[in-house]
Parts: sequence; structure tokens; C-alpha cells
Amino acid sequence: MASAETVMVTGASGFIGSTLVRRLLDRGYDVHAGVLNPDDKAETDHLHALAAGAGEGRRLSVFRCDLLDGAALLDAARGCSGVFHLASPCTIDPVSDPQNQLTVPAVEGTVNVLRAAKEAGGVRRVVVTSSNAAIMPSPGWAAGEVPDERCWTDIDYCEKNGLWYSVSKTLAEKAAWSMSVLLRLLQGCTAEYKDIFIGAVHVEDVALAHILVFENPSASGRHLCIESISHWSDLAAKVAELYPNYKVPKQTQPI
Repeated sequence: MASAETVMVTGASGFIGSTLVRRLLDRGYDVHAGVLNPDDKAETDHLHALAAGAGEGRRLSVFRCDLLDGAALLDAARGCSGVFHLASPCTIDPVSDPQNQLTVPAVEGTVNVLRAAKEAGGVRRVVVTSSNAAIMPSPGWAAGEVPDERCWTDIDYCEKNGLWYSVSKTLAEKAAWSMSVLLRLLQGCTAEYKDIFIGAVHVEDVALAHILVFENPSASGRHLCIESISHWSDLAAKVAELYPNYKVPKQTQPI
């Protein structure tokens, strides 16, 4: 890594985003942290604390990064040699307007980030964070064959079954190429989610994977960072086992 190299992180206030920011700061990078509202202390206080904990000389600057505001994204990308794009609307609950609530921000947001990276002039590499939702469900994938980087979620299937988050993540990743979940379970969520799969992986591993593909000049294409993929109901059962004092539903979909 070059001395005092600067990188941009969208979605920096989130769980993965802030973990990545911490690792980048610890590694000696200066970070342009993109958040939706820089004036919201809930989005920024922990980021400033991470910068302070990283020691003298570790610089963090906070930028407003509305994914649909190209000018704001370009402002954050200027002076950066790398961009980590993590920000994306995330929900598995039913939405009234999937196009505007999920698809447009995810797809157009990704395109806007890539455009900003190009127009900024000095960006040499972009790392786009996707999801296992972009590879599953894929009913056409050969039975018994482990899904890998070649596998894509079946858009038509998802649209027919209302799996709009999977649609948005798949289209967003494809555009790049052309867990609250645990909290909801602990709160006693009883909703049934057909064909929702969870790819469990430690947040520290995800953050480090971002940095490794950025720093390795030979890295290209898709990279899966997943220990295993489980159905929502199997995840709920495991959480219920680990946290028996919480009202975790034992079954979230009819067997």
C-alpha cells in the first residue's frame, strides 16, 4: 500500500461498513466515510471513535453519500485511489413499491458510485459488496452442485414470488459488471419467508476480504465470502438454540 493512501467507503455507518473502516484505518489508510446524513450522530459518532482509537495520523473524513446524488458521490470519491461500495437498501419484509424502495436505489446507486469512481480520476480499483441473495434462489442450478461464482439468482423466479431484495442485489451486481436478521429473530419475528436463504460469515472476515481483493492486483471477478448457506427457518432454529432466553420462533415456515 502506498503511504497515506485514501479510499472511500459507502455505507460506512453500517455493521460491515464500520468494521471495514476500522480495519482500513488500522492498516494505515485514510478513509472517506460515506453516510446518508453526516449530521446524524447515530451515523457518525462511532466512526469518529474508531478513527480516534486508530491513533495519530489515521484520518477519517465523513461525506454525505446519497446513492442517487451523483455530485455528492463524486465529491466523496475525489482524491481516492479505491472505492468500497457497501451501501444498499436492505429489507426482507414486504414492500409496497419494490421498484423505488429497493431496485432503483440499489441499481442506480451502484451505477452512480461506479461513475463517480471513474470521473474522480485517481481511483484504480472498486470493490462492490453484493450478497448471497445474488446467487440464490436459483432453481435452475444443477441439483447437488455447490453454487459458486458462476451462479446467479433467477430474476424471473424472484419477481414471481415477491423476493424483491434478491432482485435488487442481483440487478445491482449485474449493473456493476455491464442482519438486522439476527435482531428480528431475537425480537420474536414470526413472519414466514419462503425461499429466503442466509449466508453466515463473520463480519471481520467480510471486512478483511474487501481489503485483500483491493490490495491484490490479480484479484478480479466475483468472490464468495460465505461459510455456509442456510434456509431462514434453519437459522431461526440455531438462534433459538444459542439464545434460549429470547422469544425466537422455532419455525418460520411450514414444513
